[in-house]
Amino acid sequence: MRISSFCLDIGGDIFVVLGLIHAIFTLQDIRRPRRLVPDDPAVAAAMTRSSVRLARGGTTMWRAWVGFNLSHSLGAIVFGALCVFVGAIIGTTPVPGWVLGLLPAIGLIYLTLGVLYWFRIPVVGIAVATGFLLVAWLNFVAASK
Repeated sequence: MRISSFCLDIGGDIFVVLGLIHAIFTLQDIRRPRRLVPDDPAVAAAMTRSSVRLARGGTTMWRAWVGFNLSHSLGAIVFGALCVFVGAIIGTTPVPGWVLGLLPAIGLIYLTLGVLYWFRIPVVGIAVATGFLLVAWLNFVAASK
């Protein structure tokens, strides 16, 4: 169980760090856009002037962009914290194997999204973190037999 706990902690920590960095970059971009923004300043300016049709003028594309990025950050942080929590209780509290199997599955979903839509640094971090979660689950299954 120690290996599973260690791997859950490392994998979860990576997700938390990636989520925190993403949130910090997003919050910094509110005042001085330079990281998670379009490379063309005209596109960023157009985002501030363009409404989201679904919102019927209730928000701009820029505000939606900031909200999407912050909620995405929160999701990565909460997921990472869940992994760390499960790693902390494993061995002292019964944890069903399917719960541990869900963690690398969620990591694989993040990895798939990353490969399809994001850029290299988060993809590498997510791949490493998901690898740790997978090892944790496989070790847990092997130790349970």
